[in-house]
Amino acid sequence: MNSSNPLYDDITYLKGVGPKRALKLKEYGINSVHDILYHFPRKYLDRRNIKTINQAKIGEQTVIIGKVVSKNIKIIKKRRLFQVTISDDTGELQCVWFNALSWITDKFNINNQVAVFGKIEFFNGFKITHPEFDILDEEENNFNTGQIIAMYASSANLKSKGLDSRGFRKLIKNITTNEKYIIEDFLPKKIIKEENLCSLKEALNSIHFPEDNDAITKSMYRLKFNEHFFIQLLMALKKKNNKKNAGTAYPKRGEYLKTIYKNLNFELTAAQIRVLKEIRNDLKTTQPMNRLIQGDVGSGKTIVAILSASIIIGQEYQVALMAPTEILAEQHFISIKKYCDEANITCAVLTSNKSQKEKNIILNQLKSGEIDLIVGTHSLIQNKVTFNNLGLIIIDEQHRFGVEHRKLLIDKALNPEILAMTATPIPRTLSITLHGDMDISIIDELPKNRLPINTKIVTPKMLPSIYKKIEKELKKGGQCFIVYPLIEESEKLDLEASKSGYEKMKAIFNQFNVDYINGKMKKEEIDHKMRLMEKGKINCLITTTVIEVGINIPNATFMLIENAERFGITQLHQLRGRIGRGEKQSYCVLVQHKKTPNANKRLSILAQTQDGFIISDEDLKMRGPGDFFGTKQHGFVKSKVVDFSADGPIIRRARQQAFDLIDKDSLLNKETNKKINEIFKYNYKHMLEFVKIG
Repeated sequence: MNSSNPLYDDITYLKGVGPKRALKLKEYGINSVHDILYHFPRKYLDRRNIKTINQAKIGEQTVIIGKVVSKNIKIIKKRRLFQVTISDDTGELQCVWFNALSWITDKFNINNQVAVFGKIEFFNGFKITHPEFDILDEEENNFNTGQIIAMYASSANLKSKGLDSRGFRKLIKNITTNEKYIIEDFLPKKIIKEENLCSLKEALNSIHFPEDNDAITKSMYRLKFNEHFFIQLLMALKKKNNKKNAGTAYPKRGEYLKTIYKNLNFELTAAQIRVLKEIRNDLKTTQPMNRLIQGDVGSGKTIVAILSASIIIGQEYQVALMAPTEILAEQHFISIKKYCDEANITCAVLTSNKSQKEKNIILNQLKSGEIDLIVGTHSLIQNKVTFNNLGLIIIDEQHRFGVEHRKLLIDKALNPEILAMTATPIPRTLSITLHGDMDISIIDELPKNRLPINTKIVTPKMLPSIYKKIEKELKKGGQCFIVYPLIEESEKLDLEASKSGYEKMKAIFNQFNVDYINGKMKKEEIDHKMRLMEKGKINCLITTTVIEVGINIPNATFMLIENAERFGITQLHQLRGRIGRGEKQSYCVLVQHKKTPNANKRLSILAQTQDGFIISDEDLKMRGPGDFFGTKQHGFVKSKVVDFSADGPIIRRARQQAFDLIDKDSLLNKETNKKINEIFKYNYKHMLEFVKIG
């Protein structure tokens, strides 16, 4: 980065900061002048619609400017509140904060001019509870009245050092009005013109000091574009890097594929056939495949993977399938083995529960090439695992493996084909961000023999009748899961609730085999009980979310989820996917103990649809990308401005420009792209795990 630009100076040296404030800012993650410029407002206070106190209307969001005439702390019914009375020429307004912290009580002095913003209430006069507020000096009052004012997120520590919204505005003003701080535009003029973007300098000035709402919209678009552009640049670099490698072409389907396909006792869906064609087209070229199959629970991703593997094995290369859990690895092995046996393909499973003697045999056979297809967990990435000729790597639920884990397996082969699978449908906008370096195939159709799962929301009062339905289902030979939440914040209470639930269910279903698992138990114990469930020796399993992914019990026809309102919608959808995997009608009952608008919405979406893509879109809208599956693992979505549920058009434009740029200048060496290269290395180091620039 251009170290001579004072914009990258330590924050201590910005006018108005100094050592003490700098220390607090650094604790908050603001280390340089640049960082504070990119500390964007969390909201705006529109002072263009200022009202006098006598014009205020109950229930309306209003800005009032007045003078502090009194302040005091009161204790009402053991609750501590801080009250400030402000007055203008037309009346008085009470401002109230409950359980007030000292930083608020110390903020106000008698005769201060203040601007307050909030919802007007009426109780012995006009009142605002927990208003946004700004203390004005005369100069700022005259300067800012009638303008839109930025409000910033801050900590109590910062506020105690005078860095509330007003403090931040003053510091940022010191940057934007001082010509020594050079805000360079890094995007080429061609992109700025084609995308109709405002300059970076204008965007940063307007985001902090907007003239009107249009200025906010325009600057926000530019800042969002920047973020998405760099994320997509990473994807373009990864994709280009992958395509530079020369792999092996697999032009023929081969006898193994024909044998397995001929012996299928079901018809492939149109979606499965479409995805197979996409994979075959990849395999025909020497460019290594890097494809992700997205398919809802039960959509038949595994058979597509087996058919793809048979093409590779037909050309005398090996295939490795890595799954996140031993149960899932063993289930894959069981379902794959019957197809492999028909075609005389040698397959094995490698997990940590094998004896050392068994492991040694498998390791020797892998090295010699006797094993064509190996299924395993993290065991496959160990140093002692070597392959004779590894051609294809299949990674199931790939978001459960870190980038480093995936790389360790890929490094065991020379430019292998990569096929990843996920049963968690991801909205397209998030998908091209998290997996933008991969080609994406979607299996959006369930097998014809699958009946939709009957999903119902009930209250605890209805449980006795639900238990009768479960009993009826168990008598018919079905199996049942009863799921309790296990949330970190209340883990101890949740475990107690699930254990007492188990005791209760044992008493209710005393003529059946009822058992219990939770994620805190030893892995061997969980696996043992899951195998008993698979064999039909457990009729009803009480469990926490440990069964969320990769449990395949075709005979399980009933699921009861307790405190369903405490689960995320995607998690509920994954849990529901553990039933309805056979040909019998299945039932999912969501027990809602607490009603909130958000919970009602989540559960009703789940009851109305089984389309994972609709569910994931809704989840993204409701929760945002921060919590959505995958972003924590990937760790690069650190922006405060991007919103994947709303940014679809911006993402697509940014992606197009980023991919075009890398296509023409993959090393970012051209003069017009050097600033992009610098910014990329300075701001996005954390994204460059396996991509080298220049």
